[in-house]
Amino acid sequence: MKQRLGKGLSCLGIVLIVVALSLCAYNVYDSFRASWSSKKILDAYVAKQSSIDQGEVPDYILNPDMDMPEVELEGLTCVGMIEIPALDIKLPVTSIFTYELMKVAPCRYYGTPYKKNMVIAAHNSWYHFGRLNTLKAKNKVIFTDAAGNRFVYRVDAIEALRPNSVKDVTSGKWPLTLFTCTLDAQNRVVVRCK
Repeated sequence: MKQRLGKGLSCLGIVLIVVALSLCAYNVYDSFRASWSSKKILDAYVAKQSSIDQGEVPDYILNPDMDMPEVELEGLTCVGMIEIPALDIKLPVTSIFTYELMKVAPCRYYGTPYKKNMVIAAHNSWYHFGRLNTLKAKNKVIFTDAAGNRFVYRVDAIEALRPNSVKDVTSGKWPLTLFTCTLDAQNRVVVRCK
């Protein structure tokens, strides 16, 4: 009886290890899939950017309330590209936020760079915003909109907020806010940039 129980528990342990390894493998695959999708979209974005004619006075200076220009890339509507050199990140940013779109690329969650209140959200995968918590004060963050206007920011503060702190994420004195979930999904890593 004891021997049968021991064998049964051993088999259960092996099954649980296989399930855990399978989940880990899926998470790694999903991270790589997101990276490949973002790279494909980014390549299309860069190709379109090279054909944009730059004016002397950007429209957003004349009208900060204007809608952000958009570009259609690989079936996604994007408003620009985010670069974080310290993390070797260069990704397209979708025009709207949905959980499905976040599997592909970072999403504009709120605001615009023209009004100095833009918020961008992304998954915490390695190739998206998974390393935001490693940024340091003064690290550079660059957002380039679909019209080719470039906005350069510096990391000013990094904080952890509760998931229901939407008002805290979208309000404040920072022109750019980036956020993602912590690994346990209990909090949000929020990076404030000036």
